[in-house]
Amino acid sequence: MQLQSLTAISPLDGRYRKQLEELAPYFSEFALIRYRVLVEIEYFIALSEQKLFSLPKNQVPALRKIYQEFTVENAQLIKDTEKVTNHDVKAVEYFVKNELKGLGLEDKLEWVHFGLTSQDVNNTATPLFWKEAVEHVYMPAIANLILGLKKFGKQWMKIPMLARTHGQPASPTILGKEILVFAERLEGQVKLLGDIPFAAKFGGATGNFNAHHVAFPKINWEKFGDKFVNNTLGLQRMKYTTQIEHYDNIAAQFDTLKRINTILIDFSRDIWQYISMDYFKQKIKANEVGSSAMPHKVNPIDFENAEGNFGLANALFEHLSAKLPISRLQRDLTDSTVLRNVGVPFSHSILALKSLAKGMDKLILNEAKLHDDLENNWAVVAEAIQTVLRRENFPQPYEALKALTRGGDQITQKTMHKFIDGLKISASLKKELKAITPHNYTGIW
Repeated sequence: MQLQSLTAISPLDGRYRKQLEELAPYFSEFALIRYRVLVEIEYFIALSEQKLFSLPKNQVPALRKIYQEFTVENAQLIKDTEKVTNHDVKAVEYFVKNELKGLGLEDKLEWVHFGLTSQDVNNTATPLFWKEAVEHVYMPAIANLILGLKKFGKQWMKIPMLARTHGQPASPTILGKEILVFAERLEGQVKLLGDIPFAAKFGGATGNFNAHHVAFPKINWEKFGDKFVNNTLGLQRMKYTTQIEHYDNIAAQFDTLKRINTILIDFSRDIWQYISMDYFKQKIKANEVGSSAMPHKVNPIDFENAEGNFGLANALFEHLSAKLPISRLQRDLTDSTVLRNVGVPFSHSILALKSLAKGMDKLILNEAKLHDDLENNWAVVAEAIQTVLRRENFPQPYEALKALTRGGDQITQKTMHKFIDGLKISASLKKELKAITPHNYTGIW
């Protein structure tokens, strides 16, 4: 069966392809091949700058065009070569050499991939496309979501709301502040994410520059590697490695992304609950169907889709962060097949962020329902009243309010004021206590 969106095995390349097309330049097979070509070309140029061979300056832009204007047809040529070599990176090397021939650089061909092992290419190409995907796609998406949360926080900072701890009515809060809880949590994790370097390995077959050093023992290859990886590629070269990069930093990034996703699962469930409590209505779109059987329903599908996709992403991030830092002795191949999937949890995370943004845009505050819930729960001011009475050294105020509020009867404004009137306290203190309502007992916000 020919591959198209309807026949794709993964919904990321099927049902959700249009929503995720922006990720193809980073996580597709084409992208991996292109980034490998980029590394090979830039390494070739770096060797020439080390004066190992002469390269006319006017050839450098032409060399960079090889990866800057890399096409699907170029990638297919490499895949066809791989069928013969049975080695993906060697196929890239042969492609680059062939491109050099077209530039009249036949006498420079053996400087391509000079002294390298495949992982010098893979462990620079992978963190490079991962870095660019995080910076160009993920960071803007999460920043926009945080801005949306802050907008809601500011917009609803004067909306009192009945809080619920353990699912039970609790001291009132402010809706805007509850939204800002999530903005603050996210900002903290995004900062942590930004503090983790994008690490790379570049040092030959077992990380010691063996081949480089035996060929040119007078060159400081460690300094060369640092300059190439840190300055040219914009990554951070790990000094002591085996054949592969440690993956400790990328594992930390996966764990941080997992925490961000967990925070947003928490947010999705809270908003879902608020919708079910009628605190929010949802904008209705013409011709949309909420239920195939119940015409009245407008389901909170965006928050449900977000929760589901964040969960899928986290399951994969969990495996990636647990598996990648473990490799037998100087290298085994388990990292290779696993690394090819880093785009999958990333894609589910982006899909979930888009669902959240869509769902948040549909929310309509039902302020009347929040007001009614507060009015129907006058018992929540018991904390306030017993605390003020403690201040006045009134005997056993907690016990007195406990007896009132756990008596089984509905606590109303009338009930509470009658209780206050029966207290042996001054008239001014009674007035102060009666001024406390579920609507204004919201703290300093």
